[in-house]
Formats: sequence, structure tokens, C-alpha cells
Amino acid sequence: IKAKQGCAFLSISTPYTRSGSGYVCPSASAKAGVEAMSKSLCSEWGRYGLRFNCLAPGPVETEGAFSRLDPSGQFRNSAHKRIPAGRIGEVEEIANLATYLVSDYASWINGESIAIDGGEYPFMAGEFNLLSKVSSDQWDMLEQAIRAGNKKDKSDK
Repeated sequence: IKAKQGCAFLSISTPYTRSGSGYVCPSASAKAGVEAMSKSLCSEWGRYGLRFNCLAPGPVETEGAFSRLDPSGQFRNSAHKRIPAGRIGEVEEIANLATYLVSDYASWINGESIAIDGGEYPFMAGEFNLLSKVSSDQWDMLEQAIRAGNKKDKSDK
């Protein structure tokens, strides 16, 4: 602070701090606290050039996580289906974002939690996102039903 050099602090969080989820209460609560701490510290210390951000990765391909938490491979296989990017993240992608966030190129980013999850969190949040599983034939049937309903509504008036 005295040298007026500034610096960046980067904490690791998780996307489910925003929603909670089954079986992750301790983790979600603790990481939500880390996010709140980062926002508070950014407000207090930002004027000295200190930046506090969080990185919130979704599922990432690591040997430790999958060998310990998913020995059967069931979680890994189902994760692909709920991530719009169609795959699990890679460690290098997390490293790239972390490198950017602590660099001078990100000097205007402060007090944020940035999800890097292939679009998993927004996909899981919407009840209509499962429409992505509808086949082309099913879409055609839906369109025909909607058009027929609209035509009937107009003729009833």
C-alpha cells in the first residue's frame, strides 16, 4: 500500500454459491462467504489499487476430483449432458482466466465472481432449457400445434 503498487487477490469459488444445491451446504456456504469477503475487501481497499476477485469453475477434468468423487464415471458422463459446451472444462482454461484476472489487463475488474463452466449454471437454472433435447421432428409437431391453436383462436374471435 505504501509503495502504491496495487495487487490482485484471486479466490476460488463455485457457481452454486448463487443457488445452493443438494449435498454441498458446507462448501456453498463457505465459498459464498469468500465471495462476500472479496466484495467487501474490494470496497474497502480498492482505493489503494488492491483488487479482489473470485473464479468459479464448473466441472474440470482433474484426476484427483474424478478418481475420488466419481470412481464409477457416472458423474462425468452426466455432466456432459448438462453443459451447453458439451464437455468438462480443462485445467488450462482455468489457468488462462486466472492469469488474466491477476494481470494488469484486468485492472478494472474488482469485486467480481466470474463463472467458467461452459454455460452449465445458466442452463441448469431455466425450466425450458430441456427443450434443447427436443428433436427436429418434435419441433415440427410443436410448431404445427401452435399454428393450429393460433388459427383456431383467431377464428373464434
